[in-house]
Amino acid sequence: MRNFAAMIEKAILSAAIVAASAGMAARGGELDRRMAREGMVAVGAVCDGVEESLMYSRADNFTGVVLYEGLDSAWLHPDAAVALRKAAEALRKERPDLHLLVKDASRPMSVQRRMYQVVQGTPQAPYVSNPRNGGGLHNYGLAVDITLADSLGRELPMGTPVDHLGPEANIDRETQLVSRGVITAAERANRLLLRRIMQAGGFKPLRTEWWHFNLCTRTEAKQRYRLLNF
Repeated sequence: MRNFAAMIEKAILSAAIVAASAGMAARGGELDRRMAREGMVAVGAVCDGVEESLMYSRADNFTGVVLYEGLDSAWLHPDAAVALRKAAEALRKERPDLHLLVKDASRPMSVQRRMYQVVQGTPQAPYVSNPRNGGGLHNYGLAVDITLADSLGRELPMGTPVDHLGPEANIDRETQLVSRGVITAAERANRLLLRRIMQAGGFKPLRTEWWHFNLCTRTEAKQRYRLLNF
């Protein structure tokens, strides 16, 4: 009986999320509507206490150009959105003065190709998934670029900006980075807090980017999910 009640509650919640996402898609741009048609859900419809500042909807990113035209909201596969909600709940319990700030989420393959063209043939190329290899977890709606912000919306210092393509962003070098004065101990502590919170939701960190979190492996994504191939 308890399991049946949980199933009913989940179904009601899913219906509410889909309805809220549809409303946000209708009010948004063409890319928002396409995301909804592809089965993605709006982060704002699922996750209380999660803010958005989509860096590729502006030109102040590592490419120097606007990559998202007609995108007002961050979108994720429902499985990733539920995991993000769990992470937000974990943060609310541990640090109610902070919130998660999404910088990028679901990414169509067309955008992935434009992004890779910027770094192709440069030392930064390994930091961007090659679309010829099927792209990465963003292209399934199963990855999120994210950071922490305070009650005034100010991003916590992490030692590098989000989308910094270089070894300073690596999570397996943080002890050395602190000892060399590249990042501070406080910045490392902020990174550790972010990882702890995202892992509590079920996400896995990426070695080369402190801000990037995957819900599953690329092999699992190819087996179980559909590529955003548009």
